[in-house]
Amino acid sequence: MSKDELKPEESKNDHRAIGEALDLFSFHEVAPGTAFWHGKGMIIFRELEKLIRGELDQVGYEEISTPIMVKKEVFEKSGHAKYYRENMFELEDGDQTYFLKPMNCPESTYVYGSRIRSYKDLPLRLSEIGRLHRNELSGVLGGLFRARQFTMDDAHIYLRPDQIQGEVSSLLKLVTKVYAIFGFSPKFYLSTMPDKAMGDKKAWEKAEEALEMALKENGVKHELKEKDGAFYGPKIDIEIKDSLGRSWQLATIQLDLLMLPEQFGLTYIDEEGKKQKPMVIHRAVYGSFERFIGVLLEHFEGALPLWLSPVQAVVLPVSEKFTGYGKKVFDELKNAGIRVEISDANETLGKRIREAEVRKIPYVIVVGEREESGDFVNVRRRGSKDNTEVKVSELISRIKKEIEERAL
Repeated sequence: MSKDELKPEESKNDHRAIGEALDLFSFHEVAPGTAFWHGKGMIIFRELEKLIRGELDQVGYEEISTPIMVKKEVFEKSGHAKYYRENMFELEDGDQTYFLKPMNCPESTYVYGSRIRSYKDLPLRLSEIGRLHRNELSGVLGGLFRARQFTMDDAHIYLRPDQIQGEVSSLLKLVTKVYAIFGFSPKFYLSTMPDKAMGDKKAWEKAEEALEMALKENGVKHELKEKDGAFYGPKIDIEIKDSLGRSWQLATIQLDLLMLPEQFGLTYIDEEGKKQKPMVIHRAVYGSFERFIGVLLEHFEGALPLWLSPVQAVVLPVSEKFTGYGKKVFDELKNAGIRVEISDANETLGKRIREAEVRKIPYVIVVGEREESGDFVNVRRRGSKDNTEVKVSELISRIKKEIEERAL
């Protein structure tokens, strides 16, 4: 996105300006409402994927991947074609109509239904980092915050009714744990039956009661969002406040009132050998990766934590004479798995240091005659005015420890 595309009133803290300055992504008229991710931006994306995958592996999720385009019958079955069609992209192929999926829910049922399931198989936690498309009006598009194409860290948990309480409790703990890594204190809301909804009112009331009980049993303070549930069931919405005090709804925990299992004929065999319908919890932790990254960029004003920074360190030789030693230091850091660059440009050292500060690089490493003769480096940590002299091995240990701890 070019600078002249930003409105004058938009601050330097706008995630679009930060994305341009740090070479993370851009927007182009050939694909309205969709980001073009650059190499450095994809590093952030991949680190977030690594984090959530690691957390889910620990608690028994199976990762799946489903098609991005399916026949209209799928969304007619799920009810989305009736309740959500204006937000869906349609494609015609002869006498067939296809939809680009706006959510992963219906597709996950085909994975569940691909084999006979036993009560012993449940809960079955199917996660999917899936690319989605929603036909948002051009007037509401807003960088990464409101996009037509985005990626969800989705999951659909198929379970027995007696497992709902425990599963929702686990999800509340998961969200709280992940958000704490970014320094976020989430706020929880219970969203109830909307005017435009599927299902019986009594079933809705029972489901809302189950979610409220899980919140109370975990000591989670929450507020009500009347009539703000999904059309297929109540949900717990999780919001965070960024550094500017703005609230963002990111994570969600939605209880499906047997709509998906009913419509797609999903069953499991219970202890007595009888067929039963599973319950389904829809959940996301980040929500949209795009929105989550936009919030992070504005929250940290581009100065992302070390583990998320696309460039974690830059080596600056004082002059061309010390490029060889600078390259040696660069190689040691790179071989240790640190994302490092070397700047041996012809500009003055002061200019290169300022450029590194503008790029929000966490570690600026200067090497010259004194450093080469003593076999050490001169280091300044982002946000500090102090320079320290350390051996490269010591610096590597410090950086790797900070990355491993995902320090803020």
